[in-house]
This record gives sequence, structure tokens and C-alpha cells, in this order.
Amino acid sequence: MKSTNDESPSLGYDFAGVSIKDGKSKPPAPVICYDGLFGGRDVIRIVLLVTTVTLSCLLFYKSANNPLNMVFSPWKTDCYASKLTNESSSKTEPKKEPVSELERVLMNAAMEDNTVIITALNQAWAEPNSTFDVFRESFKVGIETERLLKHVIAVCLDIKAYDQCLKVHPHCYLINATDSDQLSGPNRFMTPGYLKLIWRRMDLLRQVIGLGYNFIFTDADILWLRDPFPRFFPDADFQITCDDYNGRPSDKKNHVNSGFTYVKANNKTSKFYKYWIRSSRKFPGKHDQDVFNFIKNDLHVEKLGIKMRFFDTVYFGGFCQPSRDINVVNTMHANCCIGLDNKVNNLKAALEDWKRYVSLNTTVSETKWNIPPRCGY
Repeated sequence: MKSTNDESPSLGYDFAGVSIKDGKSKPPAPVICYDGLFGGRDVIRIVLLVTTVTLSCLLFYKSANNPLNMVFSPWKTDCYASKLTNESSSKTEPKKEPVSELERVLMNAAMEDNTVIITALNQAWAEPNSTFDVFRESFKVGIETERLLKHVIAVCLDIKAYDQCLKVHPHCYLINATDSDQLSGPNRFMTPGYLKLIWRRMDLLRQVIGLGYNFIFTDADILWLRDPFPRFFPDADFQITCDDYNGRPSDKKNHVNSGFTYVKANNKTSKFYKYWIRSSRKFPGKHDQDVFNFIKNDLHVEKLGIKMRFFDTVYFGGFCQPSRDINVVNTMHANCCIGLDNKVNNLKAALEDWKRYVSLNTTVSETKWNIPPRCGY
């Protein structure tokens, strides 16, 4: 059968211009011919591959500062980048306010478990050869106590105490007080200046708990002779020394002395300190120890569930009841000693006793402190 134009349909394939079916020749198509390993089409593919790789490298180089350009097409990149920036900005947490000066000092002085040691000073106690110098010296000659000195924060109640503290100690904190001149002198026991100093100190300790720091509060008229931590009760929230100890560590009838306390920061102790300070209004003219004795059995305190323990004077002694065993004593407090000069002189005498004991490098069978049974006026 013939086609209408008298040409036979081509039912086969053409190869190099020759019809397989009819064998007739067609005009030859232009062909790139190469001798060697690759044919013409292979060479074209290689050229295209090299070109593609080269362009890719150039794009990487130019886009090094904006990796998103390598992933998204140019018309999408700017839009996406803008969206990403806006989303990031909206999700960024607001910057924290700079920490307070108190927080800065606490962070610098804290132990690994967020415990600090705090004492309080005014001008008279911070002066050279006064209480603070004897206090610091006791750390240096005590057993396993010198390493604790770097965790002590000296809370200064007036600018002169602060200036003197900075000369000798790394962690000093000044309470900004408009009435600091009333707090700078010796402040004899139970005078208005003394009571202001006590309650100012108590409010600071409340703040320390609120910031999440455990603390040992120690009066500056206390000698640190041994590391006290092994003597602390591990499960107690609040621990306090005594002027007189009746032999029972959980008995609230012990006659306490708030000059040395170990407090763990938790919800119970935070509420207790707030209640303790608030209760001072009910008992005007009373210091913290008296107010503590008034409130320690309150129903409100009982409901807090705070676990209290009281220290044995064998380990935490004082001039009221000196430790009976120098071989185990941890601290010695110049309680029951009236007047700054008396305190300093008798602390120095007790520290000399301690130095002699340490020089013996052995236990002794009898403890003799070179201090009077009761300090006089």
C-alpha cells in the first residue's frame, strides 16, 4: 500500500542520517567527532558538570556570611530571613535586671551548696586591733578554718566600717542606712543603738534566705577554732547556740544565744524569719533572743513545721558556759561579757590559750581558759 504522496512511511530509526528500513541516505547531520576514550556527548556532559561545580563553589564563597542564601532562592531568602528575625525577636526572653549588690557579694562568697558565713560590723568593731581583727585571726590559727574565711561576708552598718573592711577582707557589704551614725559606736548591750543594729541585721538575714542562700550567722566576738560543719544536725532547718545548755538538743527550753545560728534556706525558715521580725513590734525594747523565746512555742511557728536544734556548749562554748573540752570545741563566744574593750581583751586571752594548746599538738586532760567566769563591766 502506498501513501498519498507516493512516499513510503519510515517505520524504522535513523542512525547517522541512514534509514534502516530503506537504506536511502539523507543529508548528514552535523556531528562532533572525537577520537579517544569519550564520545562527543560524554564530553558535553563533563563540561556541564565542571561548570555546575564551579558555579556552586562560587555561590558558597559569596554566601558564606548568609548560609540561608544557599538553601532558599533569592526571591524567598529576604522574606524568610525577615520573618525569622521577627520570630526570634518575639521569642527572646527579656534581659534580667542586673543583680543587686547584696546578690553580687553573696555569689562571690558562697560555697558550692550556696552557703555563706555572715557577720556584722560597725565602726568600733571594725577598727584595727578590735573585734574583727581577732575574729579573722581565729580563722587563721584554727583547725580546718582558714579555708572558710573566704566565705565570710562582713555586713557593715556604717561607711567607716565598710572602708576599714575593704582594707583587710574580700567580701564586705554596706547596708545603706540614713541613721548609720547611731550604729557606728560601741553600742552597749540593750541601748537603742544596739537594738537598731540587731533588728537591721535580722532583716538582712531574712533577705539572704529569700535569695536562696543558707547561712551561718556569727557575731564578730566569736572565735572560730575548728570547722563547725561536722557538728551540725543534717536534718534541721534552724540551729542555734546556747548561753546555757540542758543536754537535750531538741528542747526549746534551752537558753539560746542568737550570736551563732545555722539556717537552711527554705520556705519554712523564710516564713519564720518574717514572723520573728514582725513579732518585734509586739515586744518593743526587746532584742532578737528575747523575742525568739516569746514566739518559739507559738501555734503559728508549730504550724510551719520548722525543725529546730540547739547546740551543746561543749562544742559551741562561750564565756557564759565555756567549753569543758578544748579537744573538741569549735567556737568560743564572748557572751556574758559587757563592754567592747572587755570583749576584745578576753577574746585575745582565750585565743592565746588556744595557740598554746595547738602548739602542744596533742590532747589535754584538763581544759583551762584564761578568762574570768563572768566578764565584768
